[in-house]
Amino acid sequence: MTDIKNIQMENDKESMLNALESVQDVKVGDIVQGEVLALEEKQVIVSILGTGVEGVVPANELTAFQVEDISTVATVGDILDLVVITTIGKDKENGSYLLSKKRLDAKKIWEKIEAEYTAGTPVEGPVTEVVKGGLVVDLGVRGFVPASMISDQFVSDFSDYQGQTLSFKIMEIEPSENRLILSRKAIVQEEKAIKRQAVLDKLVAGDILTGQVARITDFGAFVDLGGIDGLVHVSEISHSHVSRPSDVLTVGDMVDVKVLGVDYDKKRISLSIKETQTGPWEGIQTKISEGDVLTGVVKRLTSFGAFIEVAEGIEGLVHISQISHKHVVTPHEVLQEGQEVQVKVLELNPAERRIALSIKALEEQPATEKEVVIEDTYEMPEEVTGFSLGDILGDVLAKSQED
Repeated sequence: MTDIKNIQMENDKESMLNALESVQDVKVGDIVQGEVLALEEKQVIVSILGTGVEGVVPANELTAFQVEDISTVATVGDILDLVVITTIGKDKENGSYLLSKKRLDAKKIWEKIEAEYTAGTPVEGPVTEVVKGGLVVDLGVRGFVPASMISDQFVSDFSDYQGQTLSFKIMEIEPSENRLILSRKAIVQEEKAIKRQAVLDKLVAGDILTGQVARITDFGAFVDLGGIDGLVHVSEISHSHVSRPSDVLTVGDMVDVKVLGVDYDKKRISLSIKETQTGPWEGIQTKISEGDVLTGVVKRLTSFGAFIEVAEGIEGLVHISQISHKHVVTPHEVLQEGQEVQVKVLELNPAERRIALSIKALEEQPATEKEVVIEDTYEMPEEVTGFSLGDILGDVLAKSQED
């Protein structure tokens, strides 16, 4: 019986020695696992696995976020990954070590974020707070988006971003200072660049598209084609003369446009609105004939004559020599823009979209002037404005009067 007891004692002693040998020493900075033994109001009691000792995890070291009820983040029996912060002391109740889950989680997160920063990979997280200087983003650690990096357009109120989960580009990172600067603007710009290129690659001259007027300038209007803007020059807005694009277009207008040309290298697109519309000159021969007397409005005055709109989008030229039987130095002497006048059609040239008009042909010639009969034919000369008859009839009349 004594021998049996001795054998049992030897076995117990060996088991105790083996158990003692299996107990690991715990040092500050060690990463350990702890089994949750109990939940208290402001802390969690854990058994540090493999050590035979207990530790304490304060509520503010369980998570980076403030919690009202500790049971929402831990349960008895949970196995937690923890880092040893410091020793509490052998005589302290509820364990000998102060542990943290939050700091270990943060370390892992920072390592992940650093890897994403190095690779240039965007990160995603919810906007948890809108502050005066920008946005606060939860990536497991606190990220900050300065106001200048929120959007590629001016934004006066950032409250709409609250609660949104968005992608961000990492601009600066310094884990030792908990510094993480993010940019939403960079992501937006990259997305737009990709979208612009996709649209550009599909465009060819002659395409008819629908776009939205994005900007208006003195020289034309920029139309958004769904990611990239194209320019409608003022001369391509309407078949009628347009002095200012803002007279006929408004930002936000939806318009049909024709692609006139694409510069793939410079990413520039030339568009036309008027090319999508039926031109006023189409079928003009059925509406106007030589010899017709028409009522029109003076649209523009130049040094060589007056442009008269005789139908919507149709302008003809009254050369200075055809304004009056009297000598006229400049058209401004006898005509004003907006004035309504009657004119006679001297010549119609649909191919070149030109009409030669006369005011004096409808007026009685003064008796003191010699009647001039014009039998010569004439051609309407070119002019840089896109419509001019040059010196139509002028030289012929001058020669006749000298005779």
